[in-house]
Amino acid sequence: MTVAPWQARYLQRMGIDLWRRRELSDASAQTPVVSDGVTTEAADQRAGDWQALRQTVSACRLCGLCETRQNTVFGVGSDSADLLLIGEAPGAEEDRRGEPFVGAAGKLLDNMLRAIDLDRQRVFIANVLKCRPPGNRDPKPEEIRSCMPYLGTQVEHLQPRVILALGKVSAQALLESTAPLKAMREQWHQVGALRVPMLVTFHPAYLLRRPEDKAKAWRDLCQVRDLLGGAA
Repeated sequence: MTVAPWQARYLQRMGIDLWRRRELSDASAQTPVVSDGVTTEAADQRAGDWQALRQTVSACRLCGLCETRQNTVFGVGSDSADLLLIGEAPGAEEDRRGEPFVGAAGKLLDNMLRAIDLDRQRVFIANVLKCRPPGNRDPKPEEIRSCMPYLGTQVEHLQPRVILALGKVSAQALLESTAPLKAMREQWHQVGALRVPMLVTFHPAYLLRRPEDKAKAWRDLCQVRDLLGGAA
């Protein structure tokens, strides 16, 4: 697994051990295999690293948002998902429940996933920030800088086939851009050391305010579905 130097420095400060796929040697040839050539030992290590990252996030105090949060919001879904959806930051209800995309926006996102034959159990849903900004304000640049290594490690661990960025803030953070949403949509980007294909679409909360743009969001979802090869 390749990690950018800036990311490695942040992760070292956080005490996070990066997961790396272990190569099988002759001595381990008889080790039980779970799937795709991954041994039970490697699978256990991978699960342990994921849990360690979750615990590190829950105890994070790298920025001032730790003072006002009720819960960190690590993300939900499958840790072997082909599709990773990334939003902006938790809102009030997400902060209370510790889960991303609940309430009306969450219901709409669930419907969007069902439209391409997916659900929360088969994708992974995360946010750029793991803590709620007070009053649901936009994340500050320093908050994004503090939190992005967590998201980067999630991407490295999940190794998704496709990323769908939900909204301008998420897309700008992932692309390190100040471009408007319109300029980032309707084209494929590549993200991170793994160069994961990423598409940008509207945030579900925006679509609740501007339902006339749901047709555009549907076209984005169709592109994701097509790249994944239909129903996952």
